[in-house]
Amino acid sequence: MTFFKSATRELPEIRAVPRHIAIIMDGNGRWAKKRFLPRVAGHVKGVETVREAVRACIEQGVEYLTLFAFSSENWRRPAEEVSLLMQLFVSALEQEVKKLQKNGVRLRVIGELSRFDAQLQTMIREAEAATAENTRLNLTIAANYGGRWDILQAVNRLAADQPEKAGNWTEAELEPYLATHFAPEPDLFIRTGGEERISNFLLWQLAYTEFYFTETLWPEFDPEALKAAISSYQRRERRFGRTSEQLVEKS
Repeated sequence: MTFFKSATRELPEIRAVPRHIAIIMDGNGRWAKKRFLPRVAGHVKGVETVREAVRACIEQGVEYLTLFAFSSENWRRPAEEVSLLMQLFVSALEQEVKKLQKNGVRLRVIGELSRFDAQLQTMIREAEAATAENTRLNLTIAANYGGRWDILQAVNRLAADQPEKAGNWTEAELEPYLATHFAPEPDLFIRTGGEERISNFLLWQLAYTEFYFTETLWPEFDPEALKAAISSYQRRERRFGRTSEQLVEKS
């Protein structure tokens, strides 16, 4: 199994197109409210936008796409909305897995999945198995995920495997236990909906990621909006601790 190294330890390859994009898909409820629709209508529309984003990432040459679908804090929402979101998750798996397979997309779901009911857990495992050989795009859905949970579960698993090294573990030893160990660290983080925070998402992994915030609500985040985010990324100077002068000397 390949484990990607951290930008805090070595300089990653800098590409014109981000290799890995992570997105907080915010604004579904507000999109629906603006149209006098129930909040679930916004989530349904949001699933359509996910489909467009996957297609756009493939066209742009992005290799990894990680989407924050349901946080560990989202259980605080009204019970009816949570129930509808779970039903939508099941429905999306039923409808989308064959399309992902056809388009060469590998699906993974990360998070504390044990809280989901048995049917949903089974569907997730089956969807992951069905797409396991695909390589065109790696799509990761973070569900019942939290960045602090991710770090804590990684530490606990490392402690169980290497108790004799307690107090002397390194970053390199911890990273294979993170939920996203199979992917490079995100190059570009996008949050739609106007909020400018990361909301407990990929706390470890976003250490050197470029951030892009947009007022666009997720259901309206079309391929052109993705291109705008990538264009913003391409104008950034990615130094990874170095000076601008060092970058000029290297070029």
